Amino acid sequence: MGDRFKELSSMAMKELTEVFDRMDDSNVRDLLELIKKTDRIFLLAAGREGLSTRSFAMRLMHLGKQSYWIWDDTTPSIGEGDLMICACGSANVGHENYIAKMAKDNGAALALITPSNEGYLLSIADLTVSVPAAAYKATGDFVPTEQLMGNLFEQALFILYDVLVMMLREEMGISKEEMVSRHRNVE
Repeated sequence: MGDRFKELSSMAMKELTEVFDRMDDSNVRDLLELIKKTDRIFLLAAGREGLSTRSFAMRLMHLGKQSYWIWDDTTPSIGEGDLMICACGSANVGHENYIAKMAKDNGAALALITPSNEGYLLSIADLTVSVPAAAYKATGDFVPTEQLMGNLFEQALFILYDVLVMMLREEMGISKEEMVSRHRNVE
């Protein structure tokens, strides 16, 4: 197992490094500023992209933000002054298109995270952060992958979200202890 394991893990890390080397950090800065000034943040994604994105909802809550995973039954209505962050590899998935449009129609801003250079969600997003990683059904100029389907984009999302949280924590002056104090304490 040793050599093949090391070969595949090195390949995955090399691909991820290339993704982040190619990212335009000005759009990341715009997303950070939008998150900092917004109290209520709604998160939308599906599949493995959704698993990465849901983890970001948790960390936003640890930062003191009101964050909502759109698929939870306890998610409140969305409106003026709110932010929806949508991660979508293809920028064009029917149910995500519908929910994002409804959020916009109700006055929320829409930030899209995608590798795609075409798709419905790009046409309605207020801000787009391009993550140039191969994703399932994505179109565009992105880092190719030897991994399965959307693995590279899904992995890049998880890392992007964790880096955003580290930057937000520093810029908002929130201590690690303060974040830990918001962690669920009934485990």
